[in-house]
Amino acid sequence: MIDPLDFVQNAGIRHGRIPMADLVRLHDLLFDKTGELIYQISGQLDKNAKPGLQLEVKGRIHLNCQRCLEKLACEIDLKTFLLLAKNETELQQVDEDDTIDAILATPDLDVVNLIEDEVILSLSISSRHAEGECSPLTLKSIEDNLIDKKKPAHPFAVLAALKKTN
Repeated sequence: MIDPLDFVQNAGIRHGRIPMADLVRLHDLLFDKTGELIYQISGQLDKNAKPGLQLEVKGRIHLNCQRCLEKLACEIDLKTFLLLAKNETELQQVDEDDTIDAILATPDLDVVNLIEDEVILSLSISSRHAEGECSPLTLKSIEDNLIDKKKPAHPFAVLAALKKTN
């Protein structure tokens, strides 16, 4: 936890590592929970002397491929500047400009939650391997399951079976 305005005023810098197991909101998107994210957050003033946080996150995570459901390695290399809004009104004014990312400067900002938010926002809506990189065996298995489910059972198949046994 940091007080972001105080952090900027003191030109604070914090860095560390976060195990993927600690990023609970990401778990549904992950193939496995191996690895970690390396981060650095620093308090700075932007070109207009407004307070903000410079955030850098790097790491490798394993997502679920939406096409073949196998492991998809994803490199995280995130660099962003988050302008600090002192109140809701200021935040709404800044949000009108799509070129600026801003957050509310709450006195007890959870750095891990902030990093998790930024990583989630940076991910693709539908993560999948590039064309032709999915496992052909997995795709064939998925395709076979879909085809089997599409074949409707003939309504009189049971009667025909009974007729043959009698």
